[in-house]
Amino acid sequence: MKIAETVTFGGSGLDRAAEWRSQAQDLAKRPDSQSIVLWRGKPMIADDGLFHVPMDHPILKDASEGLVLLGRDGGSAIFAADISGWEPPDLDASEMDSFLDRTEQHHPSMPDDVVFAELRGVMTRLSLRDAELAATAKAVFGWHRTHRFCALCGAESVLAMAGWQRDCPACGGHHYPRTDPVVIMLITHGNATLVGRSPGWPEGMYSCLAGFVEPGETMEAAVRREVFEEVGVRVGPVTYLASQPWPFPASLMFGCMGEALGTELTLDPAEIEDARWVSREEMAQAFAGQHPDILPARKGAIAHFLLQNWLADRLD
Repeated sequence: MKIAETVTFGGSGLDRAAEWRSQAQDLAKRPDSQSIVLWRGKPMIADDGLFHVPMDHPILKDASEGLVLLGRDGGSAIFAADISGWEPPDLDASEMDSFLDRTEQHHPSMPDDVVFAELRGVMTRLSLRDAELAATAKAVFGWHRTHRFCALCGAESVLAMAGWQRDCPACGGHHYPRTDPVVIMLITHGNATLVGRSPGWPEGMYSCLAGFVEPGETMEAAVRREVFEEVGVRVGPVTYLASQPWPFPASLMFGCMGEALGTELTLDPAEIEDARWVSREEMAQAFAGQHPDILPARKGAIAHFLLQNWLADRLD
């Protein structure tokens, strides 16, 4: 797919500077180095994108275990700091577990227009570079939060290699950030595509079916298995289209296209609340906001990207 890397979170060409990771402490002292900042997975943003701070900025005093070196930009090191231990005054956490957290938090050391915002809500406003930086930082910090203890012996491990490794001081084990492969499928039959919705999604929202790739399984086999398990449809030829890092919490979405061998649906109610075949004309209505009961997949998600380009006949 010629436009594959125009998907959100992909295609910025960030130089990750892996050879710098053993020198992170010295790099953090350089006057040209900068850091982005996250709070509970939310990047700190201004109107024009991610807000970068110098390495001696007071907000970094609230950073937790350590900094993550994201890469090199214009010759300068770009770090990420996690200040999730900071507690905003008068924090109302009631909306933070919703499908889309619309709350914003402001740190007292920052300008008034600089806030922490949910990445799902701002991802389409970010440049390719800012989106890759934010997605990388969110995924890596999420991994550190859930993998504090050695999987070999159970002792508490420590951050190493500028955040790209955890080492166990007890048994010497090394652990590395995890990415979970997921297939997401544009399944077609003639002039129609298959979409579904999970329980708890916003009313009317439909998207492509998706599921995790299992050990010992190809992407193509995962597409066929997941579609049959979720809606009872057999799939024939499968082709790869595009991929998207998806840091919610740490997936790599493999966008595929598959040809259905039939249209009869048998839903797995534990996975799918509803599924339906939607014609091109109906999907065009949904994208225009004119369909009576279908909302398209969220902008910025690879499902939206695949459906939009299916409508435009740009899947080559």
